[in-house]
Amino acid sequence: VFQKWVNREISNFDYLIQLNTMAGRTYNDLAQYPVFPWILRDYTSKELDLNNPAVFRDLSKPIGVVNEKNAKTVKEKYMYFFRYENFEDPLGMIDKFHYGTHYSNAAGVMHYLIRVEPFTTLHIQLQSGRFDCADRQFHSIPATWQALMDNPNDVKELIPEFFYFPEFLENQNGFNLGQLQMSKEVVNDVVLPKWAHSPEDFIYKHRKALESEYVSAHLHEWIDLIFGYKQRGPAAVEALNVFY
Repeated sequence: VFQKWVNREISNFDYLIQLNTMAGRTYNDLAQYPVFPWILRDYTSKELDLNNPAVFRDLSKPIGVVNEKNAKTVKEKYMYFFRYENFEDPLGMIDKFHYGTHYSNAAGVMHYLIRVEPFTTLHIQLQSGRFDCADRQFHSIPATWQALMDNPNDVKELIPEFFYFPEFLENQNGFNLGQLQMSKEVVNDVVLPKWAHSPEDFIYKHRKALESEYVSAHLHEWIDLIFGYKQRGPAAVEALNVFY
């Protein structure tokens, strides 16, 4: 499979799906759901220029420190545990970590897929029989990216649906997802980047970005973090890639 990918006989999308499968990730287990990377950082321009490297996320860094400002916070937290390693855990059994949450988990999958069943029902069950408050829901792609950049504690990567399934961006079932507190905006379909004219257009351009020359040249760096040698040990510490 690796050689086929190197020879460009299979797409980046297909290679990531196969890597997830080999790693034991499956659509049948929300706790081990397939994980895909955020690949873009430009969600505000009217046009998306895939020939401009500046529109892409740095794939060599965990999503929690793509924004350089967050790297200092993350390092300090790790060093705090290093200096006072028994402070949080009197038994000293919890290893030091950069992030207290994970780049992929069941709640994150339900968060992205809240508008489609069976994930709607699963979300409601998780929230004790009701929808979570509107401000915490997945309501805008640009706002979700901005939250990642502002908050080093939010480290969700993407799910494969962002590259092939436009329906998850639409509230086709007409669920009452509430109103945002500040703007009073009703949460309905997911707000798209300015460069996307419809959910289908977003998926088309996002998939095109995944198969672009830039991503093809740098995707292995993200794979090292998630599936490769930077998952644990000294390489993970150096890469700011240690999870609870």
